[in-house]
Amino acid sequence: MFKKILIANRGEIAVRIIRACRELGVRCAAVYSTADRTSLHAQIADEAVCIGPPATKDSYLNMNAVIQAAVNVGAEAIHPGFGFLSENAEFARLCEKNGIVFIGPSYKSIEMLGDKAAAKETMAAAGVPVIPGSKGAVRSIAEAKEIAEKCGYPVLVKASAGGGGRGIRRVDSPEELEPQIIAAQQEALSFFGDDTVYIEKFLVNPHHVEIQIMADKKGNVIYLGERDCSMQRRNQKILEECPSPIVSPELRKKMGMAAVTAAKECGYYNAGTIEFLVDANRDFYFMEMNTRIQVEHPITEEVTGFDLVKAQIEVAADLPLRITQEDVRLTGHAIECRINAENPKLNFRPSPGTINALYVPGGPGIRIDGAVYQGYTITPYYDSMISKLIVHGSDRDEAIRKMRWALSEFIVDGVDTNIDFQLEIIKQPEFIGGDYDNGFLTRYMEAKK
Repeated sequence: MFKKILIANRGEIAVRIIRACRELGVRCAAVYSTADRTSLHAQIADEAVCIGPPATKDSYLNMNAVIQAAVNVGAEAIHPGFGFLSENAEFARLCEKNGIVFIGPSYKSIEMLGDKAAAKETMAAAGVPVIPGSKGAVRSIAEAKEIAEKCGYPVLVKASAGGGGRGIRRVDSPEELEPQIIAAQQEALSFFGDDTVYIEKFLVNPHHVEIQIMADKKGNVIYLGERDCSMQRRNQKILEECPSPIVSPELRKKMGMAAVTAAKECGYYNAGTIEFLVDANRDFYFMEMNTRIQVEHPITEEVTGFDLVKAQIEVAADLPLRITQEDVRLTGHAIECRINAENPKLNFRPSPGTINALYVPGGPGIRIDGAVYQGYTITPYYDSMISKLIVHGSDRDEAIRKMRWALSEFIVDGVDTNIDFQLEIIKQPEFIGGDYDNGFLTRYMEAKK
């Protein structure tokens, strides 16, 4: 096992990794920007290193600064968390070059799966169902038109290097295709430095269901059930639950084995999530693979009792998985609500500011993954998520009831939050009945106008 790990992230995921290190008896060092000097992760780590000014490109995305920090503190490994450098193949390669273990998959796997178009080809070759569309990136408008006509409108134009809902455009007619391709390319170039796009059939109101996998370096791969992430706004997840209310045991096994097959085909190790779209006929199609820990990983942990972050560190240290597929059991039901500092009434405008008062719910089956405290100032430089509220119940009905009162008890004074909005969502009949899809939140918001 490592003696010291550097955590190349901030906020709640950095705190989550610190806690995993403590349980494993591993010392941890944090990095922080000047804007995060008073952040929780910088205060509770064994040591902390300032790596630059607030702008992410000068701090959390500054690969050389992160590597130098790891060298200076004597860290043997770097955990990238999610976002920032977590899916950056160049950074993973740079870690290897400097004799530092990257706590994640190999840079080769990241390269193979980070390009969404190439990943789709890889999955198709492995026999995993994929959404009809272009075979790799589209090279011209003429080619794009031909593919779109073959798929049938509506289609999606998607950035190959995309993520977080960026670089995605829905196209409903041939006339819209060229301008939407240009718009997607411009956004992709701005956010990812790569304007490559591909086209796929748009499945109307599918469910977004993802399979969590974990693989060690010895060829063992397991899947740990699924998470339903269909409650989305502008391709951004708002609320997730595990297991999915639409997935039967038979479908779970079928999707899980497809995910395992895909991971083995890629020589993949460490934590990964394969995201699928499931249509009304319960047919599923590969969408993308995230080569990192997910924001919503806690609900899988609650239902399986398996610590994914500790497993990440152990796998990176060349240890085998502690469990086999036969050991995986899904017990009860878990729901996660992302608590953001934003105002839903003002088009979800971010709400930076100082938290004057804070009260978080507690009790059996209640978990808070957060990084804010009373007196903490939320800056405008980073993502607006401040906490994740996770509940675990004996079944879905109990989990919903538990989430209701937990949200009702959650108090954040000084900044706007989406707590009341989350409470509003889970009271909707469609959510209570498990009868919601990717388009539900858009329809709900439009109906409220």
